[in-house]
Amino acid sequence: MGQEKNAPRVAENEARAYGKYFHTSTQKLNLVAQTIRGKNAGRALTDLEFSKRRVSQDVRKLLQSAIANAENNHGLDVDRLVVAEASVGKTMNLKRFHARARGRGARVEKKISNMTIVVREAQEA
Repeated sequence: MGQEKNAPRVAENEARAYGKYFHTSTQKLNLVAQTIRGKNAGRALTDLEFSKRRVSQDVRKLLQSAIANAENNHGLDVDRLVVAEASVGKTMNLKRFHARARGRGARVEKKISNMTIVVREAQEA
C-alpha cells in the first residue's frame, strides 16, 4: 500500500554528485566549472589538480564522488565517463560586520555556493 517509487533523476548512463556549502561566490565557482564542462573525467581531474584556484580542490573531490557514484551505484565504465553538466547555484550569504573609522561599520557578505556535477558514459564512436 505505500508510496510509489520515485522516478530516477538521472538517465541510465549518468551519475551525479551534489556538493553543498562551498565557501566562495557563484561567479568564482562557475569559472572552475567552465574548465571541466564537456571534458573527459580523467582529464578534468588532472586540470583541477593543477589549477591555481583555491576552490578547485573541493570541486575535484566532488568530481571524484561523481565518478565513484557512476562506478559503484550505476555500474558505468570509468574510462568512458565525460563531465556532462557542471552547474552552480547560490545558497546563502553570511552577513558580517567590519569595524571602520569614527565608530562606523561596514557590511561584509560571505557568499556560499552549491554545485552539481553530472557524469555521463560516452557512446562508442
